[in-house]
Amino acid sequence: MSRYILRRLLIAVPTLFVISFVIYGILALAPTDPLSQLFGNPNIPPEVKEHIRHNLGLDQPWHIRFVKWFFSLLTGDMGWSFVSRVPVSDLILQRLPQTLAVVGVAEVAGLVIGLPIGLISAVKRYSIFDHAATFFAFIGFSLPTFFTGIVLIIVFSVKLHWFPFIYDSTLSVHDLPTLFTQLKQSIMPVTVLGLFNAAIIARYVRSEMLERLPLDYVRTARAKGLAERVVVLGHVLRNSLIPVVTLVALSVPTVFGGAIVTEQIFRVNGIGELLVRSIGDGDIPVVSGVLFIFSILVIVFNLIADVLYGILDPRIRFA
Repeated sequence: MSRYILRRLLIAVPTLFVISFVIYGILALAPTDPLSQLFGNPNIPPEVKEHIRHNLGLDQPWHIRFVKWFFSLLTGDMGWSFVSRVPVSDLILQRLPQTLAVVGVAEVAGLVIGLPIGLISAVKRYSIFDHAATFFAFIGFSLPTFFTGIVLIIVFSVKLHWFPFIYDSTLSVHDLPTLFTQLKQSIMPVTVLGLFNAAIIARYVRSEMLERLPLDYVRTARAKGLAERVVVLGHVLRNSLIPVVTLVALSVPTVFGGAIVTEQIFRVNGIGELLVRSIGDGDIPVVSGVLFIFSILVIVFNLIADVLYGILDPRIRFA
């Protein structure tokens, strides 16, 4: 397995290079000028403008800038923001805690809620619980996150005044009152993403378990006298988790993408808000850096999913 992982990691390098090349090229060829706001001042002499462009490397062809940016990226230097004039890595590290506080908790909550709901729905097929869970699951993954977020804001913030609809990213947790405030302002964005994930996971788990419950190996396990709990958890659920692992592994980068919308709705000062603002400003280093991280997440969690396949199903061998 170690050779397989090493080979996948080696393949990831040219993959990331191609992805970065395409992203950087699209951004560089876009008509947006990252210095348009600065150069809107008529008092700035033309020679100063040219000097600024030269210092930022904007007077060079975009493919030359990309090669310099990519090799700097390999050393851990993601470049400097054209707009904020600070290192891109610092900007991302400033926003990362807010995104993880929402996305990370929502991903865990979706798994913790969706997995048992799907399991119980499959075991108690066509029961009242199954019908109710199926109904709410269809609603959960059918409604877009921006609609669910707006509904929660209208009901729980505007009407009931229970939760704040503006996320305070400057809040520092240092005692119980601030911890309570942090939990209170995180409930709605976490609920939006968490219920969406839970609905999808519940449907996948139910479908996979229903497909395996009538199989011969399940009947054989029951004929041997194994307890129903051992049969369901040790045999059916374990084999059903293989496609669910794929779903969860691939949903992590997707949730980061979905958090872009959620962060805009609740004004969470996270990576999603940074990406949207940087795209509008034409801040190529920041957009390239964030999308590069998204690409790494896709590759890494695909590899994690492949490794978990071998753990869940011993028949899988890595060549």
